[in-house]
Amino acid sequence: MPQAIFGLMNYVNLSIKDGIGTIEFFTEQSNSLPGEILSKLAKTVEEAGENSEIKVIILKSGGDRTFCAGASFDELIAIQDVENGKKFFMGFANVINAMRKIPQLVIGRVQGKAVGGGVGLASATDYCFATKYAAVKLSELAVGIGPFVVGPAVQRKVGVSAMSQMAINATEFYDAEWARQKGLYAHVHETVEEMDQGIEELANKLASSNPEAMSNLKQTFWKGTEDWDSLLSQRAQISGNLVTSDFTKAFIQKFKTK
Repeated sequence: MPQAIFGLMNYVNLSIKDGIGTIEFFTEQSNSLPGEILSKLAKTVEEAGENSEIKVIILKSGGDRTFCAGASFDELIAIQDVENGKKFFMGFANVINAMRKIPQLVIGRVQGKAVGGGVGLASATDYCFATKYAAVKLSELAVGIGPFVVGPAVQRKVGVSAMSQMAINATEFYDAEWARQKGLYAHVHETVEEMDQGIEELANKLASSNPEAMSNLKQTFWKGTEDWDSLLSQRAQISGNLVTSDFTKAFIQKFKTK
């Protein structure tokens, strides 16, 4: 049963079966994420982390096309002051921090394109599957901002060189095979069915593994990120400042109407 539903189509669900917790989010606008969904997603990740019945978590989005189109342009345009700008970008920060702090390993399922914040979500998983359609793009600079909040997660996964390449050339998609070579994806599959089979096999193995060992492994993997509560807050402040500028607002409106 869904944990929460926003409107008729937008939702965040948590389902549990055989020790596997599956968190699914969906919005009607290509899985772009408004503040309300980001808040619920962070809380759902935290709740799953506190549930001893859940041994491993799968993060996925609904639909068969875009994994996540990043921030909601409608909300970005509506932001009128720095305080609300920072609050919005803290939504992404809170999801990333929740994913890194929970004891369970998180498996990502990326069925289609990941843009901006969507690349950040994929990067914050511990092991990520994708299809050949799962191209990635850090589009923030193209709308006058920059991938400040998701940057640490992306850089941790793919390195400074690949992250800066995406951040600077912000209008270009990089294909799924490129993302696999850089370390964002562990596997790239021809079809969704093949991807889901691979996810199921790994999730079942992990669900029967030693939870304490997996938790200790996760702490080892994320060593060096202990300052991310403050770091991502500082990054959200930068984005909050930028999003309120006339320059950025004009760019977002132009980008939205393309």
